Amino acid sequence: MTETPYVGDFLKDSPRNWGKWGPDDEVGSLNYLTRAEVLRGVAEVRSGEVFTLQVRMGDPAGDPVWPGREGIQRSNVMDEGFFQRGEGVETPGGAHYSDDVATMYLQASTQYDSLGHVWYDGQIWNGYDATTTDGAMQKASVLPIAERGVVGRGVLLDVARHRGKAALDKGETFTHEDLLDVARAQGCTIEKHDVLVVRTGFIGSFYRQSAEEFYDGFLEPGLTYSPELVQWFQDMEIPNLVTDTIANEVTVEPSSGVTLPLHSALMRNLGVAFTEIAWLEDLAAACAADERWTFLYTAAPLKIVSGTGAPVNPVVVR
Repeated sequence: MTETPYVGDFLKDSPRNWGKWGPDDEVGSLNYLTRAEVLRGVAEVRSGEVFTLQVRMGDPAGDPVWPGREGIQRSNVMDEGFFQRGEGVETPGGAHYSDDVATMYLQASTQYDSLGHVWYDGQIWNGYDATTTDGAMQKASVLPIAERGVVGRGVLLDVARHRGKAALDKGETFTHEDLLDVARAQGCTIEKHDVLVVRTGFIGSFYRQSAEEFYDGFLEPGLTYSPELVQWFQDMEIPNLVTDTIANEVTVEPSSGVTLPLHSALMRNLGVAFTEIAWLEDLAAACAADERWTFLYTAAPLKIVSGTGAPVNPVVVR
């Protein structure tokens, strides 16, 4: 049995963008989204249709999350029942109100990863020391992404529809070459600085089966690592990868056995922002109906100080 290589050895020749935007940069490839790129995205708006890409939080049927995490735990701390029991604080004028609290993993919904979320060799994005993550993320947290915002031209690449499936199978892979094939079949082009929005149907499938079936033999479909794929992301200067999977790539790279190597190769090394657990079913249906696959993509995760990730509800305008 072949031993799984150490990720640092596996990616030893992988390109990096460290220092490209200065020694203090914390948003990486989002720097490609200049004012001109914002206007390029705005130019894609044709019909004024609006789509929100966040999955629902606190769904009674459950929320799709990475194994070991839990969905949001929300509870009321004030409602009409409190007032009827004499526990509510009456206010001048007598209006009643509701209030609630929530406990959640910051990456247990549609969310942005911070660039410092994953690392190896003791260094996170831009070469910052990994000890800056101790206790709280002092560098490359999600806050700089949240304060900047993400706006640009988005392109939906519907891999599941292209393969004639409602959803890709567990562990089913595809490459950047496949993405190019999908774009050609859809009659659109992937351009430099595009926000790549990739549909596998996997998150949609969560709501069509039991949680037990969804998590049984958990192995997500998705992009799979190759040096050529990483170089393509580098050459295309992709700022943001958005998918309807929990981890944006196949869970285990099949040839090496390395877990989630693109988190290191794209996020840590190139500074590509990762957006995960996106709801793409409605957007995909609209794009397929009129064969328009490009749009204005906008997003701003919550401004969580020192957060390793944060929930987001991206808004797409066609």
